[in-house]
Amino acid sequence: MEKRTKENPWKLKTPPLSSEYEMYIGEKDGEEIIVCTVGKTVLHYNYRAIEDLHMMLKKHGDWMLLGSKDEKVVTKEGTVEHWGRSEDNPVGGFYGLKKGLKGRFGMYMPPLMEALGLAEVEHNARNNRMRAI
Repeated sequence: MEKRTKENPWKLKTPPLSSEYEMYIGEKDGEEIIVCTVGKTVLHYNYRAIEDLHMMLKKHGDWMLLGSKDEKVVTKEGTVEHWGRSEDNPVGGFYGLKKGLKGRFGMYMPPLMEALGLAEVEHNARNNRMRAI
């Protein structure tokens, strides 16, 4: 997998194609992380989210709703967002690493997965889904 840097990030669009943002592989506390910059907001995700999400989608075997929500909003079971913060996922909770900004996994991770050739993502105005390739 190509690892992009701050100087050469992935330039992505949210699933509905309504907003642009950037992602790259950075480092925090000696660990690789995914840095997501949306305007002036910077989010961090656990680097292993890429492989873990791909494996979960492969096992799921079909389309899955994204269900993007902020950190403090309850998620719908069976969505990518719910899985990205569930105690049942491989990290036992949130893949988001910044307090107050741990959510929106279902908004920002799917386009990265698509850019990496690991998933298909729908690009409707709402209720988008993804599946593993």
